Amino acid sequence: MLKGHSERYASAHLSPFLSATFSTLMRVIHILDTLNRGGAEILALDVCRNAKSNNLDLTFVATGGGELEDDFRNSEAHFIRLQREAPVDLRLAAQLRSIIKERKIQIVHSHQAVEALHAYLATFGLNTKQVLSFHGADFDLKNRLALKFLVPRMHANIVVSRGLLSWLETETRLGTKSNFNVVYNGVDARRLQHTRAGLRDELRLSDNNLLIGMIGNFYNNAAKDQLTVCKALPELFSLSPHVHCAFIGECLEKAPGLYQECVNYCREHSIAERVHFVGKRANISEVLSSLDLFVFSSLRDTFGIAVVEAMMMSLPTIVSDIEPLLEVSADGTCASVFRAKDPSDLTRKLIRLIDDPCYRSNLGKRGKKRAIECFSIEAHISSLTDIYRRLLRSPATRKSDELQQIAGTLTSHNSESD
Repeated sequence: MLKGHSERYASAHLSPFLSATFSTLMRVIHILDTLNRGGAEILALDVCRNAKSNNLDLTFVATGGGELEDDFRNSEAHFIRLQREAPVDLRLAAQLRSIIKERKIQIVHSHQAVEALHAYLATFGLNTKQVLSFHGADFDLKNRLALKFLVPRMHANIVVSRGLLSWLETETRLGTKSNFNVVYNGVDARRLQHTRAGLRDELRLSDNNLLIGMIGNFYNNAAKDQLTVCKALPELFSLSPHVHCAFIGECLEKAPGLYQECVNYCREHSIAERVHFVGKRANISEVLSSLDLFVFSSLRDTFGIAVVEAMMMSLPTIVSDIEPLLEVSADGTCASVFRAKDPSDLTRKLIRLIDDPCYRSNLGKRGKKRAIECFSIEAHISSLTDIYRRLLRSPATRKSDELQQIAGTLTSHNSESD
């Protein structure tokens, strides 16, 4: 059943260019469990949109849905939609195995433990290399146990920053001393092409108003730190009456406390009319086009994709001094840096940026140069393909008798599904 579906899809959707060059391109699958808007999902979408032009025959498999599903369907990747029905779904593993064999996949690239586990089951007995990317650092016990099993069995593990690698080395027992690679996230500059400054119109700001903005959801797990930004604003506003601040991001149901604390602080300090909580926005380029300064206050992060997007749009940027953000900003040469959880220091740094247009302009130019050179989607895909080529040159991994037996079980399960 799946095989017939895949054959029909392939014949209908493979472009003439891809069909003609199929044998010369690396045949890769990327797998994601959900397609809701998030850092890993946006990165995967940018990769899909640029796969063909970067010599990848990319198949994208989604094992769950989400708001970005239509975007993935319309990308350059061959899209296949499956559905995971259980934490460990042998039927899903069998379906993946069928796709891998039918499309002669060489590399399977997962982005979470649950996907990597099913990919591992699906590739028993096959000469298919497996890659797992680490995008975050919050793992519950179930994921920690899964990762402890998976990490040594991957052909390559990828982390998005040296800061994340350091955290994994000190806080987990995943054996990161070998077989780990740092590949920075990439941003597709075409996705950030300047649009009208719609947020400024919505907030009814004049050209004389200067708008500071921060993008990030409100969490209760002490990751993003919008409250420090709020505490930096009263003094700043008293010195700069033309300045406004906007927080872009949703208040998650499980995190009403931080959001409400920020709102209450602004009301209690009589700055609520100049602080705007605008919620979640899909068009990030329209938001960034409306800003004059970008601030990113975080206590724990793995990369800071929002920072890179701001830098790529030439926005002068100020970040807290945690390791991954120092890494992105080249130790503060391409963004201003303030001490985390220090509102007074943030106020001082913001005042300097506001009072010195030349400094703002130069900082924006340096940030854009670094973002394009180090964090473009082209740079990201180039690093990925270097790892893929290295894996394809390495000898095949022999499977044990036990794995061969499980491979037979999956093959039998797949035949029953068909």
